[in-house]
Amino acid sequence: MATRREFLETAAVIVATANWGQTVWGAESKGDIPYRTLGRTGEKVSLVGIGGYHLGRPYVDPQEATQIVHKALDEGINFLDNCWDYNGGESELRVGRALSGGYRNKAFLMTKIDGRDKATAMNQINESLKRLQTDHIDLLQFHEVIRDTDPGRIFAAGGALEAVQEAKKAGKIRYIGFTGHKSPDIHLLMLSTAAAHGFTFDTVQMPLNVMDHHFDSFEAKVLPVLNQQNIGALAMKPMGDHFILQSKTVSAIECLHYSMNLPVSVVITGCDSLKILDQALSAARSFKPMSRGQLSALLAKTANAAKSGEYELYKTSHHFDGTYQNPQWLG
Repeated sequence: MATRREFLETAAVIVATANWGQTVWGAESKGDIPYRTLGRTGEKVSLVGIGGYHLGRPYVDPQEATQIVHKALDEGINFLDNCWDYNGGESELRVGRALSGGYRNKAFLMTKIDGRDKATAMNQINESLKRLQTDHIDLLQFHEVIRDTDPGRIFAAGGALEAVQEAKKAGKIRYIGFTGHKSPDIHLLMLSTAAAHGFTFDTVQMPLNVMDHHFDSFEAKVLPVLNQQNIGALAMKPMGDHFILQSKTVSAIECLHYSMNLPVSVVITGCDSLKILDQALSAARSFKPMSRGQLSALLAKTANAAKSGEYELYKTSHHFDGTYQNPQWLG
């Protein structure tokens, strides 16, 4: 049974989250897809973004992957997520092909690199540019900051940040961020390491969902810091891949709406079919700020299932840790 202190802390978060949904975000949209500002960059991005990993999965027909990207861009989504290591580069290759023929101009294109030293990072940046068939990446992020040692390696002399800054100076990159799914404390370490080096990230990506709220929470620890510093917050894993849905406590639309209700710039969700893309489009079009009562009810439904982290395997296991399985990607 929750203590009075725990109850009050949870209630305070619920009130704050409800207020965020009601006061922070305006009604700006393109077509019927809401748009938000990407932190200090001032860029406008769609409320929902398309995750790149699922587009490159072997069971997804390459032609359908192209159709997903085209339909998303045609119907108002502009944020595309990707990574150098997704499906051995196939995800970037498919998106690169989909963006030919004028579609590149419709997209705010993000990808990520794993390299921790300058040479490895630069090689991965150039490979991503070639696969994506573009001369610039709108947002480049350091991927899988999941170890206590990652911030020090990235910011060290001869580290990956030097490559990224050189690429930005050369016009290959517009904005710089980082992503991770393991621990909010490691995110805070990355932010403090950046500050110690006089550097401020443009964006930070992290899991933000109905389970995270209850367990080792990025929402509680990291999101307020990003909002305070006007760093664009990117929500990922709104359904914890598919594991949160396996808890049978919430629906896919409830998961998406919860993440959209947070003070984030975009909610990135994987789409491996046109049907799942339609679900994401529907969630964005139907989103309305949640009331305190709606929020309380949703969090009450997920509290017991979330308490051990069994549906957040990215925090509690190596299931999602690509660089743990492939340390050579780090350099």
